[in-house]
Amino acid sequence: MKPSTLVSRNVTVAGHRTSCRLEPFMWDALYDICRRERITIHTLCTQINERKEPATSLTAAIRVFALAYFRAAATEEGHARASHGQGEPFHQTPFETPDAAE
Repeated sequence: MKPSTLVSRNVTVAGHRTSCRLEPFMWDALYDICRRERITIHTLCTQINERKEPATSLTAAIRVFALAYFRAAATEEGHARASHGQGEPFHQTPFETPDAAE
């Protein structure tokens, strides 16, 4: 059996401690958002929890939020700086091939 690549971390949501299991890359993205917005991970997760649909899990809502946050920031200028639109969509992503990273 393959070990999970998910990382469990405790966060406080609305004053209650809970754990979330997310990919390391997703945790990095959330902490990047927190630094940019000058809020704690606990505040961010609380705000996501308050806005999500009741039937949606917190971890799913976090993933959707992070994707939506970065999509909103994906301007044409940002895409150009990341070399997007050149037929290599995996450039500067965790899925980039080792040969392309050189």
